[in-house]
Amino acid sequence: MNTVLCSVSGIQNKECKTQIKNALDKIKGVQEIGVNLTTGTVKVEYNEPATETEIKDCIEHTGFKIEYE
Repeated sequence: MNTVLCSVSGIQNKECKTQIKNALDKIKGVQEIGVNLTTGTVKVEYNEPATETEIKDCIEHTGFKIEYE
């Protein structure tokens, strides 16, 4: 299983958390989604056919911005 951890700006409340989870749930291969409101991070555990790029694109298309270091 693969894991991707993203710092995401704009996650302010439970509605945002639900939005992200619902969007990521639609990706085939995503196993577990963790959204931390305190740290502003999204952790996704996934298998193929899901890809890290697909997961990050999904988060951004939902209206949130991934903060790259």
